[in-house]
Amino acid sequence: MHELESYQLMVIALGAIAFGVYLLVKGGDWTIDNAVVIAEKSGLSKLFIAATIVAFGTSAPELFTSINANLSGYPGISVGNVIGSNIANVLMVVGISAVIAPIVFSRTEVRVDALVMIAATAAMAVAILNGLLPRWGGFAMVAAIIAYILYQYKASKLDIDEGDGDDSGATRPGLMLILGIVTLLVGSELLVQGAVAGGVALGVPEAVIGMTMIAFGTSLPELTACVAAARKNQSDMIIGGIVGSNIFNILSVMAFSAVAKPLIIESRFAEFDMPIVIVVTLLFAVFLLFTGRIGRLSGALMAVAYLIFTVAQFALR
Repeated sequence: MHELESYQLMVIALGAIAFGVYLLVKGGDWTIDNAVVIAEKSGLSKLFIAATIVAFGTSAPELFTSINANLSGYPGISVGNVIGSNIANVLMVVGISAVIAPIVFSRTEVRVDALVMIAATAAMAVAILNGLLPRWGGFAMVAAIIAYILYQYKASKLDIDEGDGDDSGATRPGLMLILGIVTLLVGSELLVQGAVAGGVALGVPEAVIGMTMIAFGTSLPELTACVAAARKNQSDMIIGGIVGSNIFNILSVMAFSAVAKPLIIESRFAEFDMPIVIVVTLLFAVFLLFTGRIGRLSGALMAVAYLIFTVAQFALR
């Protein structure tokens, strides 16, 4: 009977994984296609749409996970989720996207975003070194993300005023964009839960499942959206989505976690994870500010670096 139950659980798990992957692929296509349409019809830049709407939508798993973890008395999950996601976004998501198709973008258009990303990372580093992100710090970060969004919107509005943007037909693409993001979130949840159920059926320890699939799962929406963008040669959507997601992870995910409850940060994050996320962020900033291109070789090296980082997590903890 136990074997039958395990078999049934495995079948259900495989079904959830398959359907989750299907939803991720469809959600990624809907998100990118309709974000591009909205940008074209409204006159807003693809970079702005990706760095705000798409980035915030794909960061929803991190937001829900981190707030719930902190309120439940597990602040380490909140902090680790943000740090790990930012590292995964650059090394894994950008790396894999660049392998699919070289990412080419305007350094001028991403300069402000890159500098905000560096500043947000520096603010997070200060909180980690202090071992605490108080409520007032969380509110300050929320104010910063609002200011960032307003600045970017105002900058995009200049392009609209100078051009002939028309948002009259953007309602349906807007609804489809929301549907795409929701589909990404549902697909990632199904994939993660399917993997957890499959791991339990195979006798894999829950701790191992949590450290691998759960952490990886919160970055799946970004990965799927960016892979879809890479297949469609939409480099601005990739760069905007990842830079925006990394900024949102710190200034909204980590910030709202602290607003809900002061975020206590364990000292171990300062010893290993913080230096890694700083190096990765600065490396990404070098590409953004000085090269304007991320080729296949660089992408492959990033992906390998993420694999090494993941293995090191198991070896050093």
